[in-house]
Amino acid sequence: MTGTLLGAPDIGRALTRIAHEILERNDGADSVVLLGIPTRGLPLAERIAHRIAEVEPDFDADARCGALDITMYRDDLHKQPTRAIGTTRVPSAGIDDQVVVLVDDVLHTGRTIRAALDAVKDLGRPKAVQLAVLVDRGHRELPIRADFVGKNLPTSRSERVDVHLEEIDGDDAVILSAGRSDA
Repeated sequence: MTGTLLGAPDIGRALTRIAHEILERNDGADSVVLLGIPTRGLPLAERIAHRIAEVEPDFDADARCGALDITMYRDDLHKQPTRAIGTTRVPSAGIDDQVVVLVDDVLHTGRTIRAALDAVKDLGRPKAVQLAVLVDRGHRELPIRADFVGKNLPTSRSERVDVHLEEIDGDDAVILSAGRSDA
């Protein structure tokens, strides 16, 4: 099955559900910090943060959301062309003793999240680290699983999952296509 699997309304509902699950799991948002993994994890983290703020008015979505660049923590740097180092933006309160929710678009092999965990370790000592992803496509190479999943999409290794977001691509969609994905 190829084509658009999730449209804008589906993505919106998934993010709203994830926001509520984060609140339930953590007994509110007092100690929650969201760190989006660029590129598409960052706007997803910002959207989730704003949904949390709709439920918890004391939650400052902008102050409790940041970006986590993992470029220098990747285990495939020697195989990839030169990459520009992105920006890591940690909320002003830091991450020590906070529940850090890492946010990414697609969970595949687990290697991106392993790199993110290494990056978090260098930023401080959170109380806990949780993972929220829009799509879990399977095919893990490391023992990593998401705490919050928008949609489980069983795929073959030869299929590609592309996430489009309004902020970057001009529309919201999750598209499955034939072709190799190296995500």
